[in-house]
Amino acid sequence: MNGLIQVTRAAFGLVAIRPSLSDSCSACTISVVNKRAILAAGRAAFALLVMVAVVVQINVNIGKGTFNPTRFFAFFTILSNLFGAGLFLALAARWRSARSATFDLLRGASVVYLTVTFIVVVLLLSGADLQVAVPWVDTVLHKIFPIVVVIDWLIEPPASWLTVSRALRWLAYPLVWLVFTLIRGAFENWYPYPFLNPANGGYGAVAFYCVAILVGFLVISAITVVAGNALGGRGRPPHLARDPQ
Repeated sequence: MNGLIQVTRAAFGLVAIRPSLSDSCSACTISVVNKRAILAAGRAAFALLVMVAVVVQINVNIGKGTFNPTRFFAFFTILSNLFGAGLFLALAARWRSARSATFDLLRGASVVYLTVTFIVVVLLLSGADLQVAVPWVDTVLHKIFPIVVVIDWLIEPPASWLTVSRALRWLAYPLVWLVFTLIRGAFENWYPYPFLNPANGGYGAVAFYCVAILVGFLVISAITVVAGNALGGRGRPPHLARDPQ
């Protein structure tokens, strides 16, 4: 009889515990949903800010008679900001969907491109004519959005494991852009950035800056991978867990 009473008490105890566990799980789910909803709203807001900034600068350049779309959209800054803004809008639109390795890889690329943009502008392009003469536009594209993209990476690190081989794909776009820019510059005698113009020190100086920036890309890519894997290592879904390949 005593054994039966103990089993009965244990059963009632379990019944009493179950609602609290269920409530706890529900609270965790709501917390995750709220976090992703807030992130989605923030991403959409900053993406729209970037697009408004670009449109405003285009209108200003048109008013001055200096707008040339083939040159304006040749700047790495403009292309990288539009890439990041488009990615933010896509992430905001699918905030309820499961996270994927593809989007993690694209987010990492955006972090690298915009971080390099920030550093190069601060170190090499202070006072240069980058066709973003409107002060607040310059601040948004060269400083605010790059910082926001990095913070976004840290707040919601990648769900998938990033490898060096995958991260090296991030270099494809900058290298293609560089080759196209140098070939075009040789024919049109126009370069978006002064350090790419051989008139400023010759091709040796251009090569030096290109190699230095490439090293910067590699270092920032490595930091992005390490930070992403370290921060995102816990709580990864099984299908996005570490892949040794």
